[in-house]
Amino acid sequence: MSLLLKIWLFLLAGAAVGVVLSRDSGYALLSFGNYTVELSLALLLLIVGTLFVTLYLGIRLIARTLHLPRDMRDWQQKRGSQMAQQAMTRGLLEMSEGNWHSAERRLVRFADRSETPLLNYLAAARAAQLQGAHERRDSYIRLAHETMPSADVAVSLTQAELQLADQQLEQALATLKHLRSVAPRHTFVLRLLRRLYEQLGDWEHLRELLPELRRRKVEGEIDLNRLEVRTHRALLEQAFLSSNARQLGLAWADVPRNLREDPQLLGDYAGYLQEGGEDNKAEQLLSTALAKRWDAGLGEIYGLLETDEPGRQLAQMEQFLADRPDDPILLLTLGRLSLRAHLWGKARGYLEACLGRNGPPQAYRELGQLLERMHEPEQAIDVYRRGLSGTGGPEPVPLPHDIGKTKANRPMLDEQQAPPRGALSGDAEPSI
Repeated sequence: MSLLLKIWLFLLAGAAVGVVLSRDSGYALLSFGNYTVELSLALLLLIVGTLFVTLYLGIRLIARTLHLPRDMRDWQQKRGSQMAQQAMTRGLLEMSEGNWHSAERRLVRFADRSETPLLNYLAAARAAQLQGAHERRDSYIRLAHETMPSADVAVSLTQAELQLADQQLEQALATLKHLRSVAPRHTFVLRLLRRLYEQLGDWEHLRELLPELRRRKVEGEIDLNRLEVRTHRALLEQAFLSSNARQLGLAWADVPRNLREDPQLLGDYAGYLQEGGEDNKAEQLLSTALAKRWDAGLGEIYGLLETDEPGRQLAQMEQFLADRPDDPILLLTLGRLSLRAHLWGKARGYLEACLGRNGPPQAYRELGQLLERMHEPEQAIDVYRRGLSGTGGPEPVPLPHDIGKTKANRPMLDEQQAPPRGALSGDAEPSI
């Protein structure tokens, strides 16, 4: 109940008493020792009421005086919180507008008075990062940790994200390993780890992480399948570059069964086997895969394999002709296999059919070489010319019929060959 209301109630009560006493005022006799005082009842009540009000107001004043320091502190705290909230709001607006320096200054100015200092310091860390101020960024991250130790995951995630964005990969790895130990199922931690391993080219650790990514549905199924294929392709390449046939076999053994018929993975592995001189092994893999489903890329690799039985390879590939008579890659493959089987006429027929169906440029080279060996140089030159003119791109610049030795034919100064090493002047003769 407010003081004003209390005063009004007191006055109303006094007025009511006054009305009653106006009908019969009465009197009061007060005796103290040898002294006696006689006064009207109304006056006595007025005096008592006045004393009561005075005493009440005095007590209230003393109480407010005693509570004044606390009330001042509460006011200052409230005022500080309001200023901190305004500063944070303005700082975030500055961030969105790209004013990183101003945003950082506003965010940290009243952070100690903010109701959410953690958010102030994390936002300030981002602003410092965008200015390239790594030391200030790390300082704000430490302050965020100290402000709210229980928010270790949130703070460390922000730290790892900023480190990744700044290509501080080793530092990011340490931060994410810590997060992995305290929050092993956190999807964002897993997503950042996936990004980090890709940037580091750490395909082995990424392979180990893939089951968890799939189990937690960190990415969509299509993206995970692509990532899995990419990872195993990289591991196969690493094993091949190690020049260790056993490592290559182990890398292929690690490929899940559902991916072993993937054209990209199978093509890579078969190609590495071929370069390692294991054409027969590659042929077995490709023939099995192609018997299930034709793939142009695998078919082209198959045609490059040098096995002990090219005739058998040719017969196997010719089985696809019934369903794919106009496939230029199949025709090129058959032409190459015919060449390996020394079937020159059949090879020529397949290669010409390939070119008749807009086959790849390699077919021109294969046919041109065959015609040279068959002592048909004019036909070979014609094939080579057709191959050069059909490489695509814009039409060549038209040239006049007679190009004389004019000034325009001389090379530009910067296009001329540099003088021989050791020549001191333009008149010096090159040493032989």
